[in-house]
Amino acid sequence: MLSSLKDLVPTPLRNGYHFCMSYLAGFLAGFPSRHIVVVGVTGTKGKSSTLEYLNAIFEAAGWRTALLGTIRTKINDDSRPNLTRMTMPGRFAVQDFLAQAVKRKCQIAFIEMTSEGARQYRHRFLELDALLFINLAPEHIESHGSLAAYSDAKFELGVQLARSRKRPRYMIANADDRESGRYLTLSVEQIIPYSLEAVKPWKTGETGGSFTFQGREINVRLPGEFSLRNALAGATLAHAMGIPLDAIVRGIGSLERVAGRAEEIKEGQSFMAVVDYAHTPDSLRAIYAAYPARRKICVLGSTGGGRDMWKRPVMGAVAEEMCDAIILTNEDPYDEGPESITAMIASGMKSKKPEIIMDRREAIRHALSLAQAGDVVLITGKGTDPTVQGPRSTSIPWSDVEVTREEIRNLLKK
Repeated sequence: MLSSLKDLVPTPLRNGYHFCMSYLAGFLAGFPSRHIVVVGVTGTKGKSSTLEYLNAIFEAAGWRTALLGTIRTKINDDSRPNLTRMTMPGRFAVQDFLAQAVKRKCQIAFIEMTSEGARQYRHRFLELDALLFINLAPEHIESHGSLAAYSDAKFELGVQLARSRKRPRYMIANADDRESGRYLTLSVEQIIPYSLEAVKPWKTGETGGSFTFQGREINVRLPGEFSLRNALAGATLAHAMGIPLDAIVRGIGSLERVAGRAEEIKEGQSFMAVVDYAHTPDSLRAIYAAYPARRKICVLGSTGGGRDMWKRPVMGAVAEEMCDAIILTNEDPYDEGPESITAMIASGMKSKKPEIIMDRREAIRHALSLAQAGDVVLITGKGTDPTVQGPRSTSIPWSDVEVTREEIRNLLKK
């Protein structure tokens, strides 16, 4: 049985439709990307934080900035949370965002760009000045059909940079990632690799770290090695585009918080509580590794029922290896039974038995109650997602940050 109506439409016809709609979106908006510097950021993980570093750097340099990403939409000082649950919105929304940025005299726009967006040609008729490739890890495999197809869809964003009529064009790629090679051979004016390995010695910890860039020490105020990589990516692009080192140092050092990304919730408790978007094995391992000296109480699920089932037992194995207490809970089951999702995560654990508490608030409450002074409670999977998605398109308003905050306050009252 065909799974959806789109299966009835031949791929060339679908592609032609997406192409025409993207052209129409650009045409109706006046092709605004021709009139503003446009920087795309792509990768499996870290896009939102890298956008925030870029925005902070260019603001420190005095630029008027716009930003379109998973966490928020920003044009100059007008910042609004992204409530759509879409990292890269539809083509009309992207073009309208750029048109508004041009109208309000922004000089540069930063856009998170995704493989799914590329599949639907949302990137077409965007004249890019720069693309920043940060990494590629297994994700969306069932949607794309294979890891190779997922990689190819992302690389189409690099092809779009090569199509751009802007000059000069900048391709910045993480040389520590094995997928970077194809991006570093694109026919554009500036091809610049960056590497955290190349800026050793660097240091990192749960309250931040530092690295040396162009002879200057840059202090990062967010935890984990991944934060250093994201900051270095932003610094590399900004330096290539002529931003002064002083502004780069100040911009990165000014970023104290990225919503839903290793976000610490402080209510006067004696332990740490951290909310993070991690929803892949690699990102889960990275956030756990950011707190090596603490006893870890971990709350997790598996984002997106009906998709990427391969990663569930792998995430369970990562949690078993790195967490001291594990609580599995509901996340976004869609039309799949949430119990089957948690069972698949638990199947990856061989020596530790997780607690399974399907009510997410109750799971967070229980995790917090287990915490002792000096522990860290890590609540992963949703970050800033504003809803829990259930069967038949039901949607329940939600905030991991606010629920965690409320439950800590309640705990402290007892």
